[in-house]
Amino acid sequence: MKELILFSVALATLLCPFNGGAQPQRRITPNDTLKSVRVLPDGTTVFSLYAPKARTVSLAGDAVPWGQPLVPVEKDGVWSFRIPDLKPGAYRYHFVVDGVEVYDPKSATTTQNTALAVVEPDGKEFFSYNPSIPHGALAVRSYWSRTLGQARTMRVWTPAGYEAGKAKLPVLYLIHGGGDTDTAWPTAGCAGDILDNLLAEGKIVPMIVVMPNGACDISLFEQDLMTDVIPFIERNYRVLADKDHRAVSGLSMGGIETLEVIFRNPDKFAYVWCLSGGFNPGVDIEKEADRLQVRTNAAIINKNCKEFVMTQGGKTDITYISGEKANKLFDEVGLRYEYQEVGEGHTWYTWKLNLYDQAQRLFKKK
Repeated sequence: MKELILFSVALATLLCPFNGGAQPQRRITPNDTLKSVRVLPDGTTVFSLYAPKARTVSLAGDAVPWGQPLVPVEKDGVWSFRIPDLKPGAYRYHFVVDGVEVYDPKSATTTQNTALAVVEPDGKEFFSYNPSIPHGALAVRSYWSRTLGQARTMRVWTPAGYEAGKAKLPVLYLIHGGGDTDTAWPTAGCAGDILDNLLAEGKIVPMIVVMPNGACDISLFEQDLMTDVIPFIERNYRVLADKDHRAVSGLSMGGIETLEVIFRNPDKFAYVWCLSGGFNPGVDIEKEADRLQVRTNAAIINKNCKEFVMTQGGKTDITYISGEKANKLFDEVGLRYEYQEVGEGHTWYTWKLNLYDQAQRLFKKK
């Protein structure tokens, strides 16, 4: 019996280090309290990543100024990038660590290979999320594109109360720019929050906003939109399926696609907004005009369009020259259009302003 007691004591002593109270403590690092995105009192926005074994780290995304690579400061394994006077907005970003893209592990917004930094000091911007108002639904819809022979997705915003309603609504087809997908307008473009706020303020007509994937050959996108996307929406949503209740708008590459769509279908849309766009700068504009029958279609568009708007983000917009050439052609052929310069260059801040403006003008009786 005595030997059994001694064996039990010895066994308990042996197992003691494995008890919960004897677990080795994890080493505390700067990453434990790190905020990956901070706005300092002087307006500087700081992006930080803990990467103590990295040799090189860089920052990429919407927030990085064009042609101005940022030099990081490294301290205790934390790499920090400072961007002064970053305008309020939503900026997609990621880090590049020793040549590998790294999506912010500290951000709650890291989804679908991106993170979103929302910079809004007072939280009262026109694109800010307002918790005190009703919000619409943003759906991811999959469909089979016969044009491209593949499954694709689109984002569809429906206004608050749509599910319980019976009314048919007009539709805006809103296209992103080059290098992006249908995820762009709902994230960097803050489309849902802009539309929610405007609807709550009674500034827009209730509408459905469809954000298709424009990442394909421009002429194929036009076919996909007309033969696959629009029929899908008109089969699955309560919409007013006529030109007077249909709008198309796109930014940059999406602006090129917008012009492709309207000149191929001059009687199918009553509202056209080409944001920071024009004709493809890689082609001869006279040949492009002939291909799209711009001179013939101008009269048809004048008859059917209530609004045809060309915009640029000022002379610093990289599509400014392309836009000028398109406007000159439109003047020559007698196409009626409105020209706007708003915002600051080829940026999401500019395009959010464009959406804010156009949404308030669409589908209203004149």
